[in-house]
Amino acid sequence: MPLSYYSDILIELCERGVLRSVNNPAADYAEYLVTETLHLTPAPKSTKGYDATSQDGKRYEIKARRLTRMSHPTRFSAIRTLEENSFDFLVAVVFDEDFRVQKAIVLTREQVKQRAFWQAHVNGWILPINSDFWETEVSQDITQQMRELQEETTASQ
Repeated sequence: MPLSYYSDILIELCERGVLRSVNNPAADYAEYLVTETLHLTPAPKSTKGYDATSQDGKRYEIKARRLTRMSHPTRFSAIRTLEENSFDFLVAVVFDEDFRVQKAIVLTREQVKQRAFWQAHVNGWILPINSDFWETEVSQDITQQMRELQEETTASQ
């Protein structure tokens, strides 16, 4: 299969409003699913520190990782604005290789501060993905709602 098919798929998903860019689709797809699930408004592209807002003005940072046979990441991408209080909640989403939601949770900023550690070489806070991460207290588990949204979206296409 030519790599151009991948590009065509990303462009089509952008045109359908599922993705906002043609970059790595995991982040954009997570943002789409989270905003739809929690009824949030996406922040303008390139907004620093958060990805969406609720009707009551709460700001949500959305982090996503995709687990594959070739890659099993152990952390989310760096959070560079944790000390700036730029978000109220962080939604952590892990996809399987086929972009099916494995787990999706909402954490308060305080819960993120308790779990994250500073890493100077990336100039940011790192939120690890390990078994402890999923087993400790969370603000809200939205895994099932996001899976249901994926099923509805797939069925309607």
